[in-house]
Amino acid sequence: ERILRLAEMCRRLETEEEKVLPFYPSSLAEGEQRDAQRVLEEPPAEPLAQAARDYAGLERFWQRFNKVKLEEQALERERAVLGRRNRCLRVLLGQYLAGIAVSQEVLSQLNPL
Repeated sequence: ERILRLAEMCRRLETEEEKVLPFYPSSLAEGEQRDAQRVLEEPPAEPLAQAARDYAGLERFWQRFNKVKLEEQALERERAVLGRRNRCLRVLLGQYLAGIAVSQEVLSQLNPL
């Protein structure tokens, strides 16, 4: 019951795209999908495989969870790139401002103008 309530709360925060197409399409070819389906239909031989099969209903949850993790990593990388770009732009702006300012300190250093 608690999980269902949390899912309902999270559903309100989803974007329209996530509501319409919540999962990425499979990257497997048709033959690979058939092979995977056949393996899933075979009875599990190991206890761990049986435990995994017992929780097969959570597959969609893990797909969504992994999708969010991938997006989080992509955003973190983009943030790092933008941070580096911001630092470069600040340096360039500082050089520009130093170049247009006239002071004894500026005149004693190498001036781009």
